[in-house]
Amino acid sequence: MAFTLRQVRYFIATAEVGQISQAAIHLNISQSAVTSAIQELESMLGVSLFIRSPQGMNLTDNGRHFLNHAYSIQNSVDEALQSPLPDTGISGSLSVAASYTVMGYFLPYHLQRLAQWYPHMAINLHEQERKAIEQSLLDGTLDMAVVLTGNLRHPEIAAEPLFKSERRLWLPNRHPLSERPSVSLEEVANEPFILLTVDEADQTAMRYWKQIGQSPNVILRTSSVEAVRSMVANGTGVAVLSDLVYRPWSLEGKRIETISLTDEVPSMSVGLAWHRDKPFTPTMQAFREYFRHTFLAPQLISTKR
Repeated sequence: MAFTLRQVRYFIATAEVGQISQAAIHLNISQSAVTSAIQELESMLGVSLFIRSPQGMNLTDNGRHFLNHAYSIQNSVDEALQSPLPDTGISGSLSVAASYTVMGYFLPYHLQRLAQWYPHMAINLHEQERKAIEQSLLDGTLDMAVVLTGNLRHPEIAAEPLFKSERRLWLPNRHPLSERPSVSLEEVANEPFILLTVDEADQTAMRYWKQIGQSPNVILRTSSVEAVRSMVANGTGVAVLSDLVYRPWSLEGKRIETISLTDEVPSMSVGLAWHRDKPFTPTMQAFREYFRHTFLAPQLISTKR
């Protein structure tokens, strides 16, 4: 039996979320595929990696030991697939803005990679709200931005989506709804609801609630993702947020579950933005090509197979 990267990825996903069903959702595959991959690993290693229980999958001592190696394997493969291109000699500065969610949960890793790809390119970084980003792109203060593209409003701002992050229902561990494979917003309507406001998340949420003729039972509006995370984990309420900001544990170490929604809740789209009429400079093109290579090239390869 051959050792595969697929087995490693499925093992890591299960270890992080603690349930095969949730790992399958995040990987967009069947539960049986995850189960088989873990069984194959355990057979090859000759040890049990998880303790199975009705509450989920808990790592054994051997499982925790192997998880460290699994992370190293995955990181090494990622490094190989995203190895820096030869220095193109591109130099100069680039003024870039990002919104709160992008800055906190997406961009830092890619800034580090960009520094390796283009060591002579200086990126001047700013965190701004969507309206300020659009205005700065229009008046030339900014060259480019990394934003939630679904929030953009000005017709002179061009956008290139890179990936979509599905929005799901966040629940405390052992919530009655967590036993369901999926739920509708109507079933969530009577639950105490925590509404995130940052990056216009509240406006997006109210649009899809309005489409089904329902309103959430909002008990708190907050700009803090960590506040939402802790309150959900503590059983104060539920929330609908994207996979991009999801983490299985709160700051207090309590587990958070997620399940899919049956209604047409829009995914959160992350991408690049710039003034439609602004000529691309070499640094702008380099910035764009990095993200295209990282997110769009793998998609194009997979569609050709």
